[in-house]
Amino acid sequence: MRRHLVPAALLLPLTLLLTSCGGDSAADTGARTDGSGSVTLSVGDQKGGSEAILRAAGELKNLDYRIKWSTFTSGPPLLEAVNAGAVDVGGVGNTPPVFAAGAGSKISVVAAWHGRSRGDAVLVRNDSRLTSPKQLKGKSVAVAQGSSAHYQLVASLEAAGLRLKDIKVKYLQPADALAAFNSGKVDAWAVWDPYTSQVLQARQGRVLTTGDGVTNGLSFQVASPAALRNSKKAAAVKDYLARLRRAQDWVHGHQAEWAKVWAKDTGLPYDVALASVRRTNATRVAVAVDKPLVASEQRIADTFTELNLIPKKVDFGDFVDPRFNGDLPPSTTPAKH
Repeated sequence: MRRHLVPAALLLPLTLLLTSCGGDSAADTGARTDGSGSVTLSVGDQKGGSEAILRAAGELKNLDYRIKWSTFTSGPPLLEAVNAGAVDVGGVGNTPPVFAAGAGSKISVVAAWHGRSRGDAVLVRNDSRLTSPKQLKGKSVAVAQGSSAHYQLVASLEAAGLRLKDIKVKYLQPADALAAFNSGKVDAWAVWDPYTSQVLQARQGRVLTTGDGVTNGLSFQVASPAALRNSKKAAAVKDYLARLRRAQDWVHGHQAEWAKVWAKDTGLPYDVALASVRRTNATRVAVAVDKPLVASEQRIADTFTELNLIPKKVDFGDFVDPRFNGDLPPSTTPAKH
């Protein structure tokens, strides 16, 4: 007989991960610091993000400035902290900066990575009768508003000949979305890694569609313009971004090693961490913040403006700062497979 219950031991790490990051604010604001010196760089992060990669790659050694870490549940609240000056720089997906720009937030995209979008997925429970995105018409879908999964949902619906108004959108942060998904209160869940990998590895659900081929696969580091105007903080940001790029290069050749560190840090099972690394993180390559990137993000902004989810026209080019590009390849550089 097929088992429909997921072992509690597999569910617990995700539950802890989600509840520790619940709500619209940082779950852990400045409890962890690295480095030493008179300059402190406040860095916003998400679970399994920049800190995990840097620590695993050994890139948090020999810092002549301090990094104060804050962990957020998703990109939108992280960028609220950047706008408020509580965070100097932080990592987000491709959609949060668009919503922040639409709100007139004080943000600057300073670095970018191009990867595959298989980790951005629309999930359904194993017992769901849905087999195609076209069947989402009239169904309820949970998603974090303004997250990368939000645009992936819109783009996937469009590819299936549907619009956002054709479904019942439930705007929920991951902790609440997981509960709604498991209890059957929503028909599907649009989310990102490592949540996607956790659900799949625990056999809680299956993929209805992913963002691969329908979204731009970009992720960003976004800084506070005020921090960038401070010469000492700007120098720290430059060094921090260089370390992140080296760490990402290290991940490509050390996937299993990084997954072990990440699993230990987050409480995720090792197989979930490794699946997320292979599906998403190890596909990313550092690219320039350039005109094609701005154009791609502009299309996202225009889409949400047309949906009346952004109140005014956004000129995304006003929210980028290419000073840290160096000799990076163009943003259209293919992701790793």
